[in-house]
Amino acid sequence: MATRRLLVLLKPFDAYPASQSEGLSRIASLQLQHLENRRNVHKDAVNFCQNILRHKPVEWKALLRKDLRQPIRDVDLVITVGGDGTILHASHYIDDSVPVLGVNSDPTQPEEVEKHGNEYDASRSTGYLCAATVDNFEQILDNIIEDRISPSDLRRISIDVNSQVISTYALNDILIAHPCPATLSRFSFKVLVCRIKSDDQPSSPLVNSRSSGLRVSTAAGATAAMLSAGGFPMPILSQDLQYMVREPISSGEVSSLMHGFIKPHQSMEATWFCREGILYIDGSHVRCSVKNGDRIEISSKAPVLKVFLPHRVQHVSSL
Repeated sequence: MATRRLLVLLKPFDAYPASQSEGLSRIASLQLQHLENRRNVHKDAVNFCQNILRHKPVEWKALLRKDLRQPIRDVDLVITVGGDGTILHASHYIDDSVPVLGVNSDPTQPEEVEKHGNEYDASRSTGYLCAATVDNFEQILDNIIEDRISPSDLRRISIDVNSQVISTYALNDILIAHPCPATLSRFSFKVLVCRIKSDDQPSSPLVNSRSSGLRVSTAAGATAAMLSAGGFPMPILSQDLQYMVREPISSGEVSSLMHGFIKPHQSMEATWFCREGILYIDGSHVRCSVKNGDRIEISSKAPVLKVFLPHRVQHVSSL
């Protein structure tokens, strides 16, 4: 068996604020103590995973995610230790040739939330896309090394602005909005057919929107902001994209077009009509500016991301 080359990408330890409880209220002090405990649990998980790797037939190196600045190449597997945010960060540097295993270093404990939820936010990491925790990391790693399990293909979003492709693909979602959340976003959009099939419907009517912006999500992102806004959960391996206009004003006759799906053979073309605008990719860390008249094309033509998924996620079904 050939030696596997691994990159271990770590959530930074300073992601949790240092505990300084002097002069704070009791609730604020409890919250800071909780965050300090989260940092310690994360550190323990990192040490545990690294110790396991030292005893496996693999070559590996560890890197803090904030120090990742170049595309990931020449490795057989990326292991992220953190939560979904660390997987998202890694995905922006990975094409469809390198699979990812996510380790949730600090899973939410339901009994802890039930006990302390009325006093402070006792939640931890959701880890929706993380197949492993410290409890099963070694078993899953062995299964990967021995080729007993395979990764799944997750659809991503490709975006181009004025025919220039954005180099970062979205694993969760994109949001196009005015940089000031209290300012109206003006844009138009329509869904276009990319490949003509015998049962294809013509392109959708042009929709002119005044709203809080436009969100488009993948199946992986459909349980995040999209679901919170009233969208639908999707099967995790769906190739469709879901879109929703945020808080539309007087949608009237086109209200049914404010929320829908973009099929693999379709794309969405949007035109921005505000002086300023921001296109956010997977949250606020990756963004690009748009201006009045810019044309934005959105599709699922991006390379897939290969991820080892937890068993429970593969069976999420659409409502």
